[in-house]
Amino acid sequence: MDNQNQWPDQQQPYQQQPYQQQPYQQQPYYQPNYAQGQRPLKPDNYLVWAILCTLLCCLPFGIVSIVYSSKVDGLYNSGDYIGAQKASDNAKKWATWGAISGVVATVAILVFYAIVAFAAMNGAY
Repeated sequence: MDNQNQWPDQQQPYQQQPYQQQPYQQQPYYQPNYAQGQRPLKPDNYLVWAILCTLLCCLPFGIVSIVYSSKVDGLYNSGDYIGAQKASDNAKKWATWGAISGVVATVAILVFYAIVAFAAMNGAY
């Protein structure tokens, strides 16, 4: 066989050029304001407050507080620092409202019993 009957692209072996693009260096979306390697302090999860609020004060508000407080650690460990701070703030807010409503309800019940006892002693019944 002579070289004149071959196709032109078969005369020389195909040489592919190496890929020269630089690697993609995107910052993670959840760390827009933090330098590399620095993490903000982990916010308090207020789990103890939430449990005490649930057991001693107000069950519905305490449960909501427990739900938010259980999200804090997971969000922080996944790098969502802003979400962790919001969950911490919500846990504190619901535990505080639960404690306040529990105190108000307790005072209202005590006042009611005092009025009923006073009325019973004065012969209103």
